[in-house]
Amino acid sequence: MKNNKTCRESFVVKTSIVLPSDTNNYGTMFGGKLMAYIDDVAAISATRHARSHVVTASTDSVDFLHPIYEGHSVCLEAFVTYTGKTSMEVFVKVIAENMISGERNVCAMSFLTMVAIDEDTKPTPVPPIVPETEIEKMLFNSGKERAEMRMKHKQETKKMASQFGTDLPW
Repeated sequence: MKNNKTCRESFVVKTSIVLPSDTNNYGTMFGGKLMAYIDDVAAISATRHARSHVVTASTDSVDFLHPIYEGHSVCLEAFVTYTGKTSMEVFVKVIAENMISGERNVCAMSFLTMVAIDEDTKPTPVPPIVPETEIEKMLFNSGKERAEMRMKHKQETKKMASQFGTDLPW
């Protein structure tokens, strides 16, 4: 089994300027663009923790708490908060900053589940996580409950998918 790792060892920061091509007709960042950034930093964080390739298994809801405007910077912070045998929960926080006024807002938060895979794309064990700060401990201590909720949701989704099937015209 691999050695334990701290949350800090998987910490990732990505900052970008929001360009016109990143925005909708209201001058705010496309939600899908932000979700791609979230998946990107989560994958880097999980890879840094596992030191293996990873795939996204799930993304919890992404709640858009504040618009991100053209010309503002968007900063994403991510780190591994909880681990299973082959999976990792990654927390991502998104902060936007008006570069002129300095006003900053938390714009979104999300948890993603990433699975470590080997060269044959089979799940492979990951190191256990060791939280150090109070926030890391709080996220770690509630991680098992979130993992159980994800498993229940996945089972419900699989059941629904089998009911819908592939025969419908849409």
